[in-house]
Amino acid sequence: MSDVREHVVSPAREDGFVRGLAEAIGGPRGEHAVPETPSRGGRFWTAARIVLALTCLTLALHWVQKSPCRDGAWADYKQYTHFCYTDVLALYYAEHLNEGAVPYVDYPVEYPVLTGAFMGALGLPIHALGEKNSAIPQATLFYDTNAFVLSLFAIASVAMILSLRRRRPWDAALFALSPVLLVTATVNWDLLAIVLAVAGIWLWAKKYPVAAGVMLGLGMAAKLWPAFLFLPILIVAVRSRQYAALVNSVAAGVIAWLAVNVPVMLINFENWRRFLDLNSERIIDWGTSWYVGRHFDPFGLELWNNVPLVTNLSLALFALCCVGLLVFGLRVKTPPRLAQLAFVVVAVFLITNKVWSQQFTLWLLPLLVLARPKWPAFLAWQLAEVCYFVAFYGELMGASGKQVFDEWVFVFASMMRLGTVILLVVLVIREMIHPELDVVRQAYADSDTPDPDGGPANEPLEADPASSRPVPAVA
Repeated sequence: MSDVREHVVSPAREDGFVRGLAEAIGGPRGEHAVPETPSRGGRFWTAARIVLALTCLTLALHWVQKSPCRDGAWADYKQYTHFCYTDVLALYYAEHLNEGAVPYVDYPVEYPVLTGAFMGALGLPIHALGEKNSAIPQATLFYDTNAFVLSLFAIASVAMILSLRRRRPWDAALFALSPVLLVTATVNWDLLAIVLAVAGIWLWAKKYPVAAGVMLGLGMAAKLWPAFLFLPILIVAVRSRQYAALVNSVAAGVIAWLAVNVPVMLINFENWRRFLDLNSERIIDWGTSWYVGRHFDPFGLELWNNVPLVTNLSLALFALCCVGLLVFGLRVKTPPRLAQLAFVVVAVFLITNKVWSQQFTLWLLPLLVLARPKWPAFLAWQLAEVCYFVAFYGELMGASGKQVFDEWVFVFASMMRLGTVILLVVLVIREMIHPELDVVRQAYADSDTPDPDGGPANEPLEADPASSRPVPAVA
């Protein structure tokens, strides 16, 4: 497809909300204006470059927002009153990196292996440098280094989204301008898993199923959730009968995960399994659907305090939802897009899980941009997330002995967040059932790739090389 044909979709023409905002600066681009293409916009400032610049601006503002906590001197609830708490700095001490402890070898780490290795790769050289020069503020340097590298991961994620949406580069502005990115980018190391997951989707879209599997396997070695993206790959591959691509991708993912994890298992199995033990032992976390359910329980059921039962129920609910998504994805009339399925499976995990840390919301951000790039519902979700973010810090203050507001305020904020994510799932499923409502599909309707993320699924059927149509819905 030539660059001339790939005209950039103007948000001001497509989205009523953006059109209303555009009136303040003269309205949408005129009908007779020179059409914008992926490589030609406003001279130097193409849409892609503007979005990348906005991403850098948001990340810079995030660093400023977290800067009061950079020195590690968290007195008088400073980390809560300034909304600047970050695990990155707290765990520099909690995981004994400040003492030169090697993750998993000298001390068990509460995260999967690749995240622990990332922490050590940055933390141990900084500790060694601080040992030689006591004037170096190790904690501050550790946070700043992590913030810089994680910001590079965020920028790389946006660049891949732009590559996947050459006709719709302005979609990536949802990521670049996201309030969630602004307030949670470096709360933890989730951007490591995010860049690997987005890379997996990008490589699948570019028809490199083995490399895609490797990236998703490494993502699973950083955080568990990128493994869930193999379910969408399964669905689109089965519907298009691209079984070889599916098998190669899954096999590559398993091998990549084993290559990272097995050496650590052999060195110290007990330290390696700490992540699994911690997740099975954790009680119902703040802000989850289980937390809300316990708050409204009129009978005072013991269920909520039975950690093994809650753990098993949450896993069973998620597994049931995955089976439902598999059946739906194979039966729905029009083959769903990969990104739509990816967003739904990760969102359902958060909805059913007993743990939903504040930064987990970042997982949904690139997936929603690829699945449903519409501003109104996106902004409603972001508003709910910001309200939850503020309420969560108030809840942390209360747990520390300084009451800020009644419990119902936090519960209401949790319900808002939960409700908007459920709404987004419903809207995405609706567009899978009614593909004429899918703006991404419409933008690529005249191309050979109705699913720009489909990769091998856009190839002719293996069983019928002369055909270019996907396998019909399973009866």
